[in-house]
Amino acid sequence: MTVSTASQTHSQPLSVRLVNSLLSLKPLYSWAKHQARQRMIVRAEGMGVMWRDRSAALKQEIGPQALSTGAELLPEWQERWERLNDPTIEYPEYFQSPFHAYDRGNLSWDAATEVEVAAHAVHATIWPEAGVDGDAQLRQSYHNALMAQLPAPPTDVVDLGCSIGMSTFALQDCFPSANLTGVELSPYFLAIADYRAQQQQRNICWRHAAAEATSLPEVSYDLVSLCLVCHELPQTAAREIFAEARRLLRPSGHLSIMDMNPQADAYLKMPPYVFTLLKSTEPFLDDYFSFDIASAIAEAGFEIPSQVDNSPRHRTLVARAR
Repeated sequence: MTVSTASQTHSQPLSVRLVNSLLSLKPLYSWAKHQARQRMIVRAEGMGVMWRDRSAALKQEIGPQALSTGAELLPEWQERWERLNDPTIEYPEYFQSPFHAYDRGNLSWDAATEVEVAAHAVHATIWPEAGVDGDAQLRQSYHNALMAQLPAPPTDVVDLGCSIGMSTFALQDCFPSANLTGVELSPYFLAIADYRAQQQQRNICWRHAAAEATSLPEVSYDLVSLCLVCHELPQTAAREIFAEARRLLRPSGHLSIMDMNPQADAYLKMPPYVFTLLKSTEPFLDDYFSFDIASAIAEAGFEIPSQVDNSPRHRTLVARAR
């Protein structure tokens, strides 16, 4: 869990301070993480998304004895791992936090093999009529908001924090003529992304790197996208990523962000019990909810971003490079 500064803590609503106090108790924090995970699994399987079965089947394809070390993989996956994984990377401290109820956060096969089913479960509740199609509808709503701000389709696109490639594939479907690059810090996620791209016969360049230090060539892209990334960042890392996005973009290129909307009624009116479960799996949620993201984007060298609510719980920000 993150620790707020004294001034931040004082300015937080009483309910938030109460939740933080409860989560500072390790037994309660562990219980909340477990409850949050079980809640998502039950929801997914109740909709017909067989969470545990699908995760187990994917692990079997990777290697019956596959562990979080990346060892004992089947030959195809061993080749993929060696091709994609950069063993020299030093993971920033924030990235080693226990995201989403996994003790090793995003640095494990457990997390990587459950991203897709988790996305379907979480996003199924955005629009009651959408069900398991909620995730696809959310991504389409993002792209609709994005395309309304772009003067022309981009030629070269970078998807920062691309996870297992779901956001990258959706961007490629939206801009089929563009060259796509997906950047991800978890090699486990990146291996799944490469596997799915091979299955779907997609041509995408994958890079194992931090979004704040991609080593990609500067002034080489028309669009940099961050989809459901910023709520998992401390503010310092988010600012560094905005600066990196500005470095990557050509003149008048665009930065686009889709993420949780802290002002949405869904969060403002969320029952304390549910909010406690949510925060137990999102260690930087306080940082994100208190972040003046529009000002930070402008300070990184962009025009003031446009903002639209693209779902009852999400917003899209689009900013042109100055």
